Amino acid sequence: METEVSYTVICIDDHPLYRKGIADLLDMDDELKLVGEAADGQEGLRQIQVLNPDIILLDINMKGMDGQETLKAIKQYNADTHVLMMTVSDSEEDVVTALRNGADGYLLKDMEPEDMLKSIHKALQGQIAISERLTQLLAYALRSDGDPPNDVKVAGLTDRECEILRHVAKGESNKTIAHKLSISEGTVKVHVKHVLKKLNLRSRVEAAVWALKTTDLDQQK
Repeated sequence: METEVSYTVICIDDHPLYRKGIADLLDMDDELKLVGEAADGQEGLRQIQVLNPDIILLDINMKGMDGQETLKAIKQYNADTHVLMMTVSDSEEDVVTALRNGADGYLLKDMEPEDMLKSIHKALQGQIAISERLTQLLAYALRSDGDPPNDVKVAGLTDRECEILRHVAKGESNKTIAHKLSISEGTVKVHVKHVLKKLNLRSRVEAAVWALKTTDLDQQK
């Protein structure tokens, strides 16, 4: 009996061999199906509008419309679409820019195939998907910015916002947080928006990293 496919995927990458590798990798997972692939951002956007995939694997460095431009266009078209940036670059600027443009994760192409599949599933569940060796880099980038407040008191977070942020730091989706706290998903979204504004951050991934390096967050209960 054939296993029912749960999630559809589009791969946008200008290297044919890498797209072939992704296709072979997804064939290993019965819950993932590659429904489209493109060699540039513009073709990728056309396929996304037609196929409406659950997740998009997006190369950051492409000729013409690059990954960052494509990411911003995707999020404008459908903010709820999961987008994982796939790259060989561990540049601090690339990572921070992608996450601030709305990426749901940032994966290095040289990671182990099994880890990549796990990361794809994490993103589909609304969790943070970022290559392990980039986590410290991102934390350092946030410290270097000097923009985010350095503790909960300075940030002015309420007890409820701290509670929401602890769940975000665990990689939980708004839906999961809403269920656990017995509040609406819309209320969670509002709280997350307020947290990002107070911390002067632009993505929940950045907020999660901030939370993980902020020692006084757990004291606010």
